[in-house]
Amino acid sequence: MTDITQAKILILATDGFEESELTVPQAKLTQAGATVHVVAPKSREAAESIRGWDKTDWGRNVAVDKDLESVDAGDYDALVLPGGQINPDKLRLEPKALALIRSFLTSGKVVAAICHAPWLLVEVGAAKGRNLTSFASIKTDVINAGGTWHDEAVVTDQGIITSRNPGDLDAFSAKIIEEIREGRHEPRQLAA
Repeated sequence: MTDITQAKILILATDGFEESELTVPQAKLTQAGATVHVVAPKSREAAESIRGWDKTDWGRNVAVDKDLESVDAGDYDALVLPGGQINPDKLRLEPKALALIRSFLTSGKVVAAICHAPWLLVEVGAAKGRNLTSFASIKTDVINAGGTWHDEAVVTDQGIITSRNPGDLDAFSAKIIEEIREGRHEPRQLAA
């Protein structure tokens, strides 16, 4: 059991994240008392911030607390992966981002992915044999990776939390807090 006020949560994103899918969980988790850090790859010039996507156009910048090179999953209780089309598509080409996600998954820590971010779960082999949801346009990708897709606001399977879109953010954020309070899960096997 982990007290949410003692929890350390990492949000992994890069340019093109769906703005509300980063800022809403960040605010709700911080309000609940957790320490929340935003981490991004250092592959861009202005590494101190990343730029969001707000529905149909570029949104605001969000400060980056740490460089991806400097973080260790062992220092955190949970990982949040915001969606948007651009963000997870770029991150799945970042070996260090994928290694970090794998580390959270194999250690049994909470991993939460919304919208298109389940692409990252597919990329690291975490979809096979699991119940998941996602943005409807990647439903086939989840199924083809061996996941069972559900059209629900929040789906949780062994501490892996998935949601469909910004309309699910309240339920998504509440489930992250609930899963952190429940504590660690068994280490998860990832498909090859």
